Amino acid sequence: MKKKLWQKSYDLNQDIEQFTVGDDRKMDLYLAPYDVLGSLAHIRMLSKVGLLEEEERQALAKSLSQIYQRAIDGDFAIEDGIEDVHSQVEMLLTQELGDVGKKIHSGRSRNDQVLVDLRLFFRAEIETLSQSTLQLFETLQSLSEEHKDILMPGYTHLQVAMVSSFGLWFGAYAESLVDDMQQLLATYKIMNHNPLGSAAGYGSSFPLDRKLTTELLGFEDLNYNVVHAQMGRGKTELFLAFALAAIGHTLNKLAMDIVLFMNQNFGFIRFPDELTTGSSIMPHKKNPDVFELIRAKCNQLIALPGQVSMLTTNLPSGYHRDFQLLKEGLFPALQLANESLAMATFALQNIKVNKEVLDTHPMYKYLFSVEVVNREVLSGTPFRDAYQKIGEDIDSGNFDPDREVHHTHEGSIGNLCTAEIKAKMDRVVEAFPFTKVEEKINALLQG
Repeated sequence: MKKKLWQKSYDLNQDIEQFTVGDDRKMDLYLAPYDVLGSLAHIRMLSKVGLLEEEERQALAKSLSQIYQRAIDGDFAIEDGIEDVHSQVEMLLTQELGDVGKKIHSGRSRNDQVLVDLRLFFRAEIETLSQSTLQLFETLQSLSEEHKDILMPGYTHLQVAMVSSFGLWFGAYAESLVDDMQQLLATYKIMNHNPLGSAAGYGSSFPLDRKLTTELLGFEDLNYNVVHAQMGRGKTELFLAFALAAIGHTLNKLAMDIVLFMNQNFGFIRFPDELTTGSSIMPHKKNPDVFELIRAKCNQLIALPGQVSMLTTNLPSGYHRDFQLLKEGLFPALQLANESLAMATFALQNIKVNKEVLDTHPMYKYLFSVEVVNREVLSGTPFRDAYQKIGEDIDSGNFDPDREVHHTHEGSIGNLCTAEIKAKMDRVVEAFPFTKVEEKINALLQG
């Protein structure tokens, strides 16, 4: 049996080993390419401070680059008896290069290795999430402009309230995604700090150059205090969980609106038959299963911060094995969020709106009561008198308004501010340093 990196002269009980490792080896496959990137930066630094000969660094870099490509191609595996991705990479290097491979761990711990791996992995995942979010944003903005003149009911307390428009409805969710992108940006900026060199949370007596690895890996800055760097485990995941929950909140509400508005009692929207599902006994059914599942999956995202919090609550400073379980909740959630964003984008590109929805029921005339009140006020009638008069007309059955709307202020039916909302999103997207990070990683791989 292969020894663990930490193993001494005794063998670990197999039941204990299975329980403590759990699904970590499977989760670690997500981290494989990022573990290699961290090691490439680390050996550059070790060579600079005199802990590796340049020939040794070059040999290690060549082998690491090959392992990186295997990980990108999906050809990397953690062998039976190997505890984690860090151990697998070190074993492969040692098998190929002998004692040189054993030097790669100098000046670091698996604790700061996994911290770096997670930061690099989360950075890449946030970039993917931002692209998925932007695609949905652009779809919603396009729908908003296309349907800006088509009126629909607006509700408060699920009661017919005031006139709205499909353009206003689509545009609301587009701007909500700007908020979600801001949350992603804040999370990115917090985690884009380098914990490498903090070792097990108390630093190292080696003369490490932490600023060099920060530069090589494209981090914005250091986590300077090594104890603070270790305390980032769990807190980083919590910030990301809140960002995922924000996206989940927007998609959940959008999905619920769609499920409701597809209902025959509303009849505001529909989708092509191929985007709906049927019933085993009711031949007329066209069910909104896609959006019901988006609604449910996004509830899982909304619950994620609570899960992360409960795994890390009441832990003192320093490393604890509890952190291992964070991967099992967070990694699948990242995939779930991307899938939900992609499916919502695809389905909405095929949505059809009912252009005559306000003609389908006489109750919708009451949507215009506020419009009529406002016109009375503009003619000189005090608001409270106008409100009383229109209320009496409604109660007596004499309310028969015209259906014109005269909204002109920013963000209203007649002035959606689509361009301004896009400009907000553009400013957020431009604040992500994706291009700079990509350049740094490419340079690291080539060096």
